[in-house]
Amino acid sequence: MGAPDISLLTRLTRLVKRWGAHPDGRKDPAAGTETTAIPLPPLLTLPLTQHIGAPARPLVSAGERVLRGQLIAEAAGPVSAPLHAPTSGTILGIGEVQVPHPSGLTGPAILLESDGLDEAVAFTGANPFTLEPAEIARRVAAAGIVGLGGATFPAAVKLSLGQRTPIPTLILNGGECEPYLSCDDRLMQERAGEVIDGARIILRAIGGSRVLIGVESNKPQAIAALREAAAGFGEVAVVTVPSRYPMGSEKQLIAWLTGREVPSQGRSADIGVVVHNVGTAAAIHRAIRYGEPLTRRIVTVAGGAVRTPRNLEVRLGTPASALVAFCGGLTETPARLVMGGPMMGIAVTTLELPIIKGSGGVLALTAAETGARQAAEGPCIRCASCVGACPIGLLPLEMAARIRAGDLAASVDLGLKDCIGCGTCSFVCPSKIPLVQYFNHAKGELAARDRNKLKQDAIRELVEARNERMEREAREKAEAAARRKAERERAKAEAAAKAAAAAAEQPASEESAA
Repeated sequence: MGAPDISLLTRLTRLVKRWGAHPDGRKDPAAGTETTAIPLPPLLTLPLTQHIGAPARPLVSAGERVLRGQLIAEAAGPVSAPLHAPTSGTILGIGEVQVPHPSGLTGPAILLESDGLDEAVAFTGANPFTLEPAEIARRVAAAGIVGLGGATFPAAVKLSLGQRTPIPTLILNGGECEPYLSCDDRLMQERAGEVIDGARIILRAIGGSRVLIGVESNKPQAIAALREAAAGFGEVAVVTVPSRYPMGSEKQLIAWLTGREVPSQGRSADIGVVVHNVGTAAAIHRAIRYGEPLTRRIVTVAGGAVRTPRNLEVRLGTPASALVAFCGGLTETPARLVMGGPMMGIAVTTLELPIIKGSGGVLALTAAETGARQAAEGPCIRCASCVGACPIGLLPLEMAARIRAGDLAASVDLGLKDCIGCGTCSFVCPSKIPLVQYFNHAKGELAARDRNKLKQDAIRELVEARNERMEREAREKAEAAARRKAERERAKAEAAAKAAAAAAEQPASEESAA
């Protein structure tokens, strides 16, 4: 029920030195400033895909007035999430806009013009500890809550796992191991009570018995605030974990806190654990206690090109440029713009992109901050630094060699699908080989092949079904023709028989008359 066994932590302390990296945190000065809510922008752009799964289906049309918290797009399936209006205003329409994506792709989005009134619908909350677990999950799904650590997996799906399999342990991820980002740190410091209450609500939903909150050692104020808020709740333990990248990865945090390993290509639920981000827990607290859907989040604005780095509470759909402007603008032209963290975030070309549910940061990095990673790629010197740094225990140099040779099957055999895409291997590579880019490319290629295979299988099934249908129809036509022919033959035979009978009766009648 409490913290992990100390002897286990000692063993894992030794093991943790064998993987990962320790990039410069660069979390100050943003981490040292209180979170500030920024003014409403005149226009909010709300992409229909802000989560893993099927895009939400719009429920509004141009010219319609909506209120803050009103449902404007519904979930399109069990792995999807609805979307709510972040403020009151008028729907301008639904169109294709550029969305946060490494390829600069566009996607459908609802355009909402704010009226400045911020009028809200009537929210209805409840005491979570009087609700059944299934009802908690239903309300979380209706609130549009997804994983706020960046993965954006619909939170209600995880909450429902406890109804199918025993999950005794909930882990809250407060690691925030990405450099620059401190939005979770500020949340834990300023709203620790919301995080703890959200954790207890999640625990009730999954039917668990203990909560372990893992927070990296470089966040002492957050650890102290959480422990104070958790006092009196014996099922909740706040555990300090090493400040090492990527400790915030789900598999690493589970291994550190429980000593158990998630099976290859398996799920944490397979070993009785479910993981949520601390921001997700706070959002669940607001959704259940007060009926508030997910329409805002905390975002870190940082980087050497930002005049005043800080953490901001932002309505979804706000352009990233508005955040930077609130922070005093840029001091120089940034060498790189990133949505998210520098290790796993998305490099973008413009700040005119909307903040979405998974946006944890907006970074404007200078040439001095990115120059080391922009050096020319050199040949692999077989130093195995990437092998030692890989938190999953893979062989990045061998996987990359297979991918360059076009042998994706061999890279899968070496564990490609277990790669979490943390980028540690690329970070430590002295030859500056973009290993994680190879892996992401290969995963994308494999996904495309799988989609193509599914498409081909579907086409084959349709062709086979068509051929079978045509054969059946031809057979039925032949059988019908045979039946009709038989009926005609039978009719002819019956007519001939009747004619013969009539001819036989006629002479007899004539003789009788004579």
